Amino acid sequence: MHGNAFYEIAAILGVATLLSFVGQKLRQPMVIIFLAAGILAGPAGLGIVQSYDQIELLASVGIALLLFIVGLNLDLHLIRTTGPVALATGLGQIIFTSTVGLALALFLGMAPMNAAYVAVALTFSSTIIIVKLLSDKNEIDSLHGQIAIGFLIVQDIAAILALVVLTTFGSRVSAESSAILDSVLIVVKGAGLLAVVGVLMRYVLPAVSRRMSRSQELLALFAISWAVFLGAASEYLGFSKEVGAFLAGVSLASTGYRDPIISRLTGLRDFLLLFFFINLGARLDWSTVGSQVGLSLVFSFFVLVGNPVIVMIIMGYMGYRRRTSFMAGLLVAQISEFSLIVAALGLDLGHINPETMGLITLVGVVTIFVSTYMILYSEPLYRALSGALAIFERKNPYREAAADSAHPLPELDVILVGLGKYGSSLCEFLRHRSMKILGVDFDPAALEYWRGRGLSVLYGDIADLGIYEQLPLARARWIISTVRSKTLNLELVNRLRDRGYRGKLALTATSDAEGETYANLGVHVVFRPFRDAAEQAADSLSHAMDVLPETLNWPIAFREVRIKSGAAFAGKQIRDIPLRAATGVSILAVTRAGKVHLDPGPDFQVYPNDRLVLAGTTEDLRHAEEILGQLQPGEEAPAGDSFEVMEINLADSPELAGKTLADLEFRQKYNVTVVGIQRGEQQITTPSPRELLAAADKLLVIGAAQAVQALREARASLQPFQPAGANASGSGAQVFPDA
Repeated sequence: MHGNAFYEIAAILGVATLLSFVGQKLRQPMVIIFLAAGILAGPAGLGIVQSYDQIELLASVGIALLLFIVGLNLDLHLIRTTGPVALATGLGQIIFTSTVGLALALFLGMAPMNAAYVAVALTFSSTIIIVKLLSDKNEIDSLHGQIAIGFLIVQDIAAILALVVLTTFGSRVSAESSAILDSVLIVVKGAGLLAVVGVLMRYVLPAVSRRMSRSQELLALFAISWAVFLGAASEYLGFSKEVGAFLAGVSLASTGYRDPIISRLTGLRDFLLLFFFINLGARLDWSTVGSQVGLSLVFSFFVLVGNPVIVMIIMGYMGYRRRTSFMAGLLVAQISEFSLIVAALGLDLGHINPETMGLITLVGVVTIFVSTYMILYSEPLYRALSGALAIFERKNPYREAAADSAHPLPELDVILVGLGKYGSSLCEFLRHRSMKILGVDFDPAALEYWRGRGLSVLYGDIADLGIYEQLPLARARWIISTVRSKTLNLELVNRLRDRGYRGKLALTATSDAEGETYANLGVHVVFRPFRDAAEQAADSLSHAMDVLPETLNWPIAFREVRIKSGAAFAGKQIRDIPLRAATGVSILAVTRAGKVHLDPGPDFQVYPNDRLVLAGTTEDLRHAEEILGQLQPGEEAPAGDSFEVMEINLADSPELAGKTLADLEFRQKYNVTVVGIQRGEQQITTPSPRELLAAADKLLVIGAAQAVQALREARASLQPFQPAGANASGSGAQVFPDA
């Protein structure tokens, strides 16, 4: 195997894959797995790695690609939207950690340069790890998640600046060249590079990206080529390739194509970063690393405890609740891949010794390993420490209180927990039914949207014990949770029981087993969003197939709709609903409380929640919906109330020719309605009761399933259609109201 780089890489990937199974069971991020794979494949382990140059080349490309994607993700708007807290916590944590870390390193006897690198390494937290864990816990949109991402951006910018300083000045300082002259040259070159990139961003890259975006593969290739090219140009000018790659990412971030580029390159980035950590683990000198275990534990404790504490102090002072501060603080309780990159660069420049490199690596392993569990089990940790954390919260946490509605409801029908997509849709329909709602969510954007629409809202997370003290449980008839987390919903059930809640409860389940669990706990209503939507879609499709068979080719459509509470025509008589006059659409029937009212007359009054069966062309039905304005697809009709359609060929019933629809009295005799007549090539929809039938006509009739079945049986037994009380001349024929 030795001497063949391809064999070595194959073996390394095999080791990494096997270790990843262990890491998955331990719920550890891949950074730890990659380091472990490098150590196992290196001289201290199996001794697989021999082709260091090839692996180092792949590692360099991986780091450049990492910085490129960091540049693509750079969203300064997020810092503005999270307010000053992102800058305050980001800069505050950097200053505190670097200052105290430097003092601690010097106190422990480290050389000044080594101590400076340790202090810088302790400053940065892992964006990749934190975003991944927030996504796994569905907390990206939470307040603490948005604040954390904001100050991570601040840290990323600081890390880039550190790389610029080290790569541009570090080698020259070590070479004892003219610092003033080098500084001037670097400033001039840097300004020139930024100017060129700025011009390209303004006039060239948008058009090129738009052209390349016609093919996803071409767009990804262009992005990689641009990152590598600018990285090479940056290195040629005396900067590092990482700085150039970062600028390449920033230059494409505003083109509108960053999301497809990121989705294409994330997997490649992770694959190439594997070789950076493999290279790092394989190069560790364990004869020197062993002596750093004691120091690594001291610095690890400082990162695991000190970083969260400083974040909690800053956020508490700025008016945030202790839970938000604690959750955000836990996210910075580790050092990042940037820390290892900076340390590796310092080792290459000769600024630090291998012992310091080993120390920083050990601190990275310990803090990433421990902080992963701290973040995953943040709720139990918070519950255990909630009392002691009160010192980090003001008596009036005004920033979060400002997100609450200033207008508490004297009457309350529903406390709706969760205002995401499903919760917002549910809230919309409940408001149409004139329900008084209090919305609860941890997403500031969702709260701002609904508060702007006049909804009473409250910032909070049902995982937070303090939220239950703010909820008006005694006044709520229903509590509805649209949160799709079994753990949180069970927590909600237990907390409501502890507080003696006597109202009704509805929860959202993601599976049948989960729904059964909720039902066994006495939950009154269980929502199954995906299953319910799929079932409703299937019912709608089946209803359409059943009502209008494929053998019938009529330019007429049927739709069952519901009148919402608050609709313009709710409580009106049918004569006051101008559907027939304005659109030609007919109201064939009204279903109310399980009973079907066929052929409702002009005096028939329509109430909220009535289901109307409309007939007309597709275009006319759309126009009718615009007039009514408050229509939605109706629910599945109760058994026996479904409608059917059949076709009658008058060629088989010549006795009907020459008569009008009023003469035949289809509605009185069979409870069905004639909605169409086909006469040769002519198709007459919603015919008049005075329409005279011809011998070759075909009639399209609709009615309740039982009525159509009775008509079908009458046709099968060849019973004649005798008009009731009508003579041959049509005298005494009844003119029916439009329907």
